[in-house]
Amino acid sequence: MDLVIKDGIVVTAAEIIEADVGIEGGKIVALAKGLKAPEVIEARGCYIFPGFIDVHVHLQMPVGDFISTDDFYTGTVAAACGGTTTIIDFAEAHNEEDLLQAVAKRRQEADGKVVVDYSLHLTGNRDDGKFLDEMGELAAEGYTSLKIYTTYPGLMVNDGQIIRLLEVCRRHGLLPIIHTENHYIIEHLKARFLAEGKVHPRYHPLSRPPIAEAEAAQRVLALAYVAGASIYIVHLTCVETLEAVRAARRRGQVVYAEVTPQHLLLSIEDYNRPGFEGAKFVLSPPLRDKSNHPLLWQALELGELQTVATDHCPWNMKGQKERGLHDFTLIPNGAPGVETRIPLLFTYGVRAGRLSLTRFVDVCATTPAKLFGLYPRKGTVAVGSDADILVFDPDKEVSLSYKALHQNVDYCPYEGWKVKGYPRLVISRGEIIVEEGEFKGRKGRGKFLPRKRFNHPSP
Repeated sequence: MDLVIKDGIVVTAAEIIEADVGIEGGKIVALAKGLKAPEVIEARGCYIFPGFIDVHVHLQMPVGDFISTDDFYTGTVAAACGGTTTIIDFAEAHNEEDLLQAVAKRRQEADGKVVVDYSLHLTGNRDDGKFLDEMGELAAEGYTSLKIYTTYPGLMVNDGQIIRLLEVCRRHGLLPIIHTENHYIIEHLKARFLAEGKVHPRYHPLSRPPIAEAEAAQRVLALAYVAGASIYIVHLTCVETLEAVRAARRRGQVVYAEVTPQHLLLSIEDYNRPGFEGAKFVLSPPLRDKSNHPLLWQALELGELQTVATDHCPWNMKGQKERGLHDFTLIPNGAPGVETRIPLLFTYGVRAGRLSLTRFVDVCATTPAKLFGLYPRKGTVAVGSDADILVFDPDKEVSLSYKALHQNVDYCPYEGWKVKGYPRLVISRGEIIVEEGEFKGRKGRGKFLPRKRFNHPSP
């Protein structure tokens, strides 16, 4: 063995045990007491978690003439410093670009920059024959998930296109992941508010009400029923959409759903901050009334929601979000979160009694790995798995501030929030890449991860 992590408390989705972790050649090779190696990390008083997985990030993402502020280097450094050792980003074909070309271009942008391991979701914004054929080719190469949007011109597809994309996903073993908002409700309300002179960020959530999210979810779930496909709903925000998921499950459908820290912890009240401060929280779907919070936390603990991801998509207030000073519809949608997810979930989930330790690991590491074809290589602490490990100090207190974080953005949505529990060491494939908040890895050390196909249930 090259390295042993001694005297820590190992937490997986299934159990909590006191054990040493033996590492050799980037893999976990032993879990037992009394292990020895040339290099030893003393972890007494710390939890040993699997490296966490964020399956929903937007790094270096172009929107109009803007690009999200974290590139594949700064964004993965931030992920690592927050305890995340695997991310999944997106590849999308623009205009008439081939999907194969879009994926190759995205790989060129990421390879050589990423510091943690990564993969890519495809984006299903067309349904012509060549596009559908390329989906099958790429699934065979390990690109085994497809993002479908029900809003945003250039990305969104109509119901007929959705059902065809779902059928191809079922045939080739891709998991469809769906952004559910009714585009026409949103556009109608945006136009109404602007005509009435209502331009402040507080009108952003009112233009994208819960019914717009729930309606799109119900519609896509009906299409998935006909197509015989499982689906994964990203960033579910409200009880209305949760009820749509419950109804589909009662019909016998296999439906997975994701929630984000911002929708568990922040609320519609944040849009009423003084001046233009509410623009910090312009993301989609928007923040909801805080009455949703206890219901979402309960659904997460009970298994009705399967994962916690971030939808990390940062834009600077200066020069980007401020474009919408006089028109909330011009504010780029998105917020940072890849670095703060784990401390926030531990503090306000585990410490607050809303999540058990094992469930915390399940929703942030194990189930993401299983759903997206990475388990057991990723997502657990087990012999044979990659040595992606977080040595986590449950008593370390940190006051969150954008100035101290590694996210390349000029604000933090949780500025001044206190967290108790923070990464001490982050290990990726046996290599220490973060120590006491300092990044020690190297640019480009991350690897692309081909993923296993998703198994849809038989019709």
